[in-house]
Amino acid sequence: MNPIRVLLADDHALVRAGIRALLEQLDDIEVVAEASDGREALELTASHHPDVALLDIAMPEMNGIEVARRIKQKHADVRVLLLSMHSNEEYVSEALASGAAGYVLKDASVAELDLAVRAVARGESYLSPGVAKQIVSGQVQPGGDTSSGLQRLTPRQREILQLVAEGNSTKQIAGKLGVSVKTVETHRAQLMERLDIHDIAGLVRYAMRVGLIAP
Repeated sequence: MNPIRVLLADDHALVRAGIRALLEQLDDIEVVAEASDGREALELTASHHPDVALLDIAMPEMNGIEVARRIKQKHADVRVLLLSMHSNEEYVSEALASGAAGYVLKDASVAELDLAVRAVARGESYLSPGVAKQIVSGQVQPGGDTSSGLQRLTPRQREILQLVAEGNSTKQIAGKLGVSVKTVETHRAQLMERLDIHDIAGLVRYAMRVGLIAP
């Protein structure tokens, strides 16, 4: 039986090392690549084509939810399992809408992580009990529209929103994305209009609330 090939993405090296050590203790699970941010995770998904992409939600450059969306679009057979410290409605709604197959809280046991990885690798879904409880109670609608407004933004606008919230200047964002300063300014103006938020501080608070960046 072939091992389950896992891509691991987390921006904290010690956290990655710890999760990798846990996964490598388990039978038939192999970590084939590690990424320290969302962009790297996308690149490594394309080059390694893992069975499961295990992604932290709060990553710089591109968060795990946006990575999950893009993996779903470009590599539909790669299953995404999201890791998060948070079980609040905005995070979970966005995660489910992204097409992720599972959502595991970071306080999960090794046994739960093992169960989650194997479940999503088999084509099933997995939610940590605290998350599943919200869905059963009706607090979260799987894959439905969310109150956060992120669904109204294009992928590029979500990307720019995160980079703005992380403190990058317009010129820095243009350099990272390989576009003009004017293009960045246009996208920023459009996302502000769609979110009805008209200052940078408001964008930062919003990005924190919906999990694009860590508080």
